Amino acid sequence: MKKMSFVFTVLMVASVLLSACGPAATTAPKIKVGEVTDMGGVNDKSFNALGWKGVTDAISQLGVDGKYLESTQQSDYAKNIQQMLTEKEDLIITVGFLLGVDTATAAKANPNSKFAIVDYTYPDCWPGAVEGTDCGSSTDLTNVRGLAFQTDQAAFLAGYLAAGMTKTGKVASFGGIQIPTVTIFMKGFEAGVKYYNQKHGTTVEALGWDDAAQTGVFVGNFNSTDDGKNTATSFAQEGADIILPVAGPVGLGSAAYCQTSGKCLIIGVDTDWFVSANEYASVELSSVQKKVDVAVLKSIQDVVNGKFTGGTVTYALADGGVDLAPFHNFDSQVPQSLKDEIAKAKTDLISGAITVDGVLQAP
Repeated sequence: MKKMSFVFTVLMVASVLLSACGPAATTAPKIKVGEVTDMGGVNDKSFNALGWKGVTDAISQLGVDGKYLESTQQSDYAKNIQQMLTEKEDLIITVGFLLGVDTATAAKANPNSKFAIVDYTYPDCWPGAVEGTDCGSSTDLTNVRGLAFQTDQAAFLAGYLAAGMTKTGKVASFGGIQIPTVTIFMKGFEAGVKYYNQKHGTTVEALGWDDAAQTGVFVGNFNSTDDGKNTATSFAQEGADIILPVAGPVGLGSAAYCQTSGKCLIIGVDTDWFVSANEYASVELSSVQKKVDVAVLKSIQDVVNGKFTGGTVTYALADGGVDLAPFHNFDSQVPQSLKDEIAKAKTDLISGAITVDGVLQAP
């Protein structure tokens, strides 16, 4: 018995030693995700920051690796995208309209690489446009997911809110640059004001954008808080007491003016400014939220699960991709009747009973 026990022990030890010398168990490499910002930078308290939040959420929830490269000038876009390609990122996220051409150019040159672009879709060319210079692609791109948002729906609710809360009968919006992802906010805001007037027989005036003429107020950038302050000053002098700045950090200059002067309130954009820019909470009536972080997280999740597809994915009120933020400090000042009307308008926008274009085209 002792001999048998000894033999068994020797065999067990040998088995352990052989196992230790064998090949190590392999683990799947982590998915790598890289974000290329526009010139606002990753801390813009707007859609660059929201995009990065989507990546960091994916890092914590899905176990991916994530990084970002900040662009400080337009010539950085192609260079930063190429660096992400060189580092073999599994998904490259580019942020904003201004990266549309460079993203398409890189995607066509690297058809096996996956891209997602915030606030942009393909095809984006128009008659006479030079592909690769004026526009990105005349066709859909199967390796690029365009993340689009029906922010006009949420901005419609903001316009209705502003029309219901103004004390001067004038409200305003302005943009950074006249591009579709900016003017869609201003269009929705104008429509919301008009719908309020239709419902109440009022004549609240929306300054800063005329959708029929496609003209409005734009500061020409997304960075200068001084421009935001100056524009808000001009609107206040015209009598506007609620302002929607669609210009990223520029809008913080408007909020600072409203807070210092006491002449206006602000409706933020992209994020809930009560959270992202709480220093101006005393003048923040609400915000038009664009859930870029949710869209980015879902795109990364699709890559992880092998379900990524190109084409356009649009987020709207119906799926919570856009929304009107809570009223926070102003909640007690917004009449319950107005809250109920905004809730009804939201339901009607989701069902299609009303549309932004339908309201704007009505006499």
